[in-house]
Amino acid sequence: MRPTPFRRLALPTLIAAGWLLGTPAQAEPAFARLYKNQFGYMPSCNACHKDGGGTPVNQYGQQFKDAGLNAGAFAKIAALDADGDGVRNGAESEARSSPGSDSSTPDAPGDWLDTSNLIPKAVRALFPDVTTYKLVDAIFTDREIARAAARGVTLAAEDENTIYVPVRERRPIGTAIIVPGQHEGQQFFVLLATDRQLRITHASAIDAGSLEAARREALYDGFIGQSVETLEPPDADDAVPAAVNRTVQKAATMLLVRLKSG
Repeated sequence: MRPTPFRRLALPTLIAAGWLLGTPAQAEPAFARLYKNQFGYMPSCNACHKDGGGTPVNQYGQQFKDAGLNAGAFAKIAALDADGDGVRNGAESEARSSPGSDSSTPDAPGDWLDTSNLIPKAVRALFPDVTTYKLVDAIFTDREIARAAARGVTLAAEDENTIYVPVRERRPIGTAIIVPGQHEGQQFFVLLATDRQLRITHASAIDAGSLEAARREALYDGFIGQSVETLEPPDADDAVPAAVNRTVQKAATMLLVRLKSG
């Protein structure tokens, strides 16, 4: 029998559930569900993020965060104009235009809700010939949080994320996730990708802000080829490599606890 390493991504399960579509399916993380409950439709991740789930937040996402990251936050920021296009956040959302992009207004909403725009550019670049993705929400249960803790990784509700699963010929061929890290109050973002067996095929910083040291390719070379299940971070000789190691370990753990039984 062929192994099916992805607990939620075994091929027969995907087909039976109708998840393998010609265009990307949409995940429903908790904050997106709050938006849907408030405005009656599921937003694109780009409402709050600059380039898809896991990437840095845009100004609307920051306002939502500052207002409490809850259902009541929408009312608190409704009169603001996050994207500076002259239309208030609440009016944009009601009109199904993006409150996070000045290129989307009630008169010209654009294609921000199209499923083809849900995959971050950095993820698409890793799988250039893939046109189909499954988006898996990474909202962690108490059991998954406990599994992560057993690996020395702390996960919490605010760590919710999106796992991108490229699909070729109706078969998942890997995964990708973008996870933020911290070093002395500075944030950076790590892109981690794997093959179907959850072996790491790519690791890099895609948005390091002013933390230039986190961009060094050599910091990520030691992760390539390792399994997310048995990952051993390379030695860290100072604080920045240690922060990179923690972030990669966290990303790998997110993939493991969500996609593989344990």
